[in-house]
Amino acid sequence: MPFVRIDAMHCDEARLRALGRAVHEALGETMGFPDEDRFQVLTGHDGQHGLLRHGTYLGVPRDDGIVYVAITLRAGRPDAQKQALYRRTAQLAEEYAGVEPRNMFIVLTENAHADWSLGHGDAQYL
Repeated sequence: MPFVRIDAMHCDEARLRALGRAVHEALGETMGFPDEDRFQVLTGHDGQHGLLRHGTYLGVPRDDGIVYVAITLRAGRPDAQKQALYRRTAQLAEEYAGVEPRNMFIVLTENAHADWSLGHGDAQYL
């Protein structure tokens, strides 16, 4: 089960939903997550009440169209599968929300079975 946070500048509800859809579909296609396994926090920033900082690190020229995607999931997937996720997410974000692939910043954080409680105070994966 992934937990996804998406932050984007100057982003209305429709665009946030499109970004959420792009990430969710990419997770399903590349890692096999089922459609109902959708836990996302989608946040738009307007530049006054919220900012996103970015730079041209590793030669990637980012701008205010940047979208940060943070995905937390259980450990164990191979690097090739992660790379496929990054590529597919960038493709779908461009298709659904008009985000230039250079502006897709994605980070995965892996954890263990004991690090999840999906309700009722239980650790369901243990």
